[in-house]
Amino acid sequence: MRDTLTGSRIRERRLISGLKQAQLARQVGISASYLNLIEHNRRRIGGKLLVDIASALSVEPSVLTQGVEATLIAALREAAADAVGQEAEVDALDEFAGRFPGWAGVLAQMHRRVVSLERTVETLSDRLTHDPHLAASMHEVLSTAAAIRSTAAILAEPGELDAQWRDRFHRNLHQDAERLAESSKALVAYLDESESPGDRRGLPAEEVEAFLERRGYSLPELESGQDVSEVVHSGLTSPASRAVAEQVLAQYAADARVMPLTELRAALDDCGLDPLHLAARFSVDLPTVLRRLAFLPEGILQRPAGLAVCDSSGSILFFKPVPGFTMPRHGEACPLWPVFSALTRPLVPIRRRVTQLGRTAAEFECFAIAWPQPVTEIGREPVYRSVMLVLPIEDSKGAGASEVEVGTSCRICPKSRCDARREPSILSEGF
Repeated sequence: MRDTLTGSRIRERRLISGLKQAQLARQVGISASYLNLIEHNRRRIGGKLLVDIASALSVEPSVLTQGVEATLIAALREAAADAVGQEAEVDALDEFAGRFPGWAGVLAQMHRRVVSLERTVETLSDRLTHDPHLAASMHEVLSTAAAIRSTAAILAEPGELDAQWRDRFHRNLHQDAERLAESSKALVAYLDESESPGDRRGLPAEEVEAFLERRGYSLPELESGQDVSEVVHSGLTSPASRAVAEQVLAQYAADARVMPLTELRAALDDCGLDPLHLAARFSVDLPTVLRRLAFLPEGILQRPAGLAVCDSSGSILFFKPVPGFTMPRHGEACPLWPVFSALTRPLVPIRRRVTQLGRTAAEFECFAIAWPQPVTEIGREPVYRSVMLVLPIEDSKGAGASEVEVGTSCRICPKSRCDARREPSILSEGF
């Protein structure tokens, strides 16, 4: 019976890690449909595949196979690692879980709930910030409610109103009530229809990113010289998303022309992943190298590569995630990320070892640089952009402390002291 629940444990650990089925399947080299069968306990699993899945989920294989006790101890270990300002006796976890299984279960359950709530706060905060349809709908609901309250307050005042004015207020109240009902219904319908993580309506940049994610961030047709517009029209429908995709894919095609895949593969075999060396070898600038490395087909680099591109306002123009690397779309990101630091020193390459704080700390090697866009008229100020390549660090033993600690956003960052903090964290004591 315990072996037959391995798939359920894999699904639980995947959800805790915030991974989609497609992402986990791609990491371990199987199809998403096959992983779906495994997670629903319709396929047995063992051997190398089990080890690969456990590695991708950052757990021991025994956690996935041995059931409740191993899972409980692993959850307690995560709770201890995430605790702020407290040091738990990790060596005594087995004894604690054995002597007080009930309390151990309560603690593990509370930690899972905190993880879920943190993710919900992060998602809603980011969505309220940049989803134009949601923002407009919320404004409509709130403004209509305010109008109803104002009209009701007038009608509730003591004294007699002229019949003509009273009828007018009643008519306004009825119209505003109908307007509120319709706008509320539309808002609820929008939220219900967009529960799927893949939904990107109203967000052209994210729709383009979702399209590229489905393609594995690699487009062989552009590598072989196919026209960009053909690729755009084959995968995207809205005019806004096509306009954004034209820019992104045109840049992809340009980078592929100056750094052909075959030659780049040979260069990586010769000199390894050294962006400056690659830039000199291909006679291109560093932003071209960083973008190109992030869009290589799976298997060429030894580790997945994430990418973030922003403008001088700090708004994220393009985002490619890797496990553990998250960043809000607009205005709320941690300013300590190298992609933002580079804007203060244009054309100066930055290399940083970064730890992203949160439910489980993740370490990355980051390369970043900011550069001016071409100007079209003499005397016009250049517009700057910044690009950051993000490479996960899988083995940090003996590497020492990270140079930079960053959070997802100040609101949910557990870092107690930070010169860059804009507002108190909801995770801090006394807030």
